Amino acid sequence: MTEMPIDLPNACQPEANLLTGGQPSRACLKAARDAGYHTVVNLRPPGEFEDFDEAQAVHELGMSYACIPIAGPPDLTPAAAEALDEVMNKAGDRPVLVHCASGNRVGALFALRAGFKQGMSVDDALACGDSRGLTAPALREMVRAKLRSPG
Repeated sequence: MTEMPIDLPNACQPEANLLTGGQPSRACLKAARDAGYHTVVNLRPPGEFEDFDEAQAVHELGMSYACIPIAGPPDLTPAAAEALDEVMNKAGDRPVLVHCASGNRVGALFALRAGFKQGMSVDDALACGDSRGLTAPALREMVRAKLRSPG
């Protein structure tokens, strides 16, 4: 990956091949591609963002695209964590950009993945989510409750 600035709102780069944050622009997607990013994961559900067709833009740039729609807390489920885990495992060592509108749902879903799929403790899973964009206190507490009682 080259060192190229990517103007992603609320960007977090908790590890070398992962960039998380808010909604990327077309220019941001191109910069991500140019920096070596291979996959874009969108957590926004259909209808939440309609400025441009993100899936089409990503495909035109030659990157892989996945959508795991997380409209709100009810969608933050073990199944959604599994879907994120599958995308991340498929990407392997190739760089991935994961976004929602602000980055909070990204951090929340990574926290659930850390707890449900990677076996981290509640506190370690929350720290994982924090480093990936989970900043909203109410959402963080909801994630904590789901990690304690996944059913």
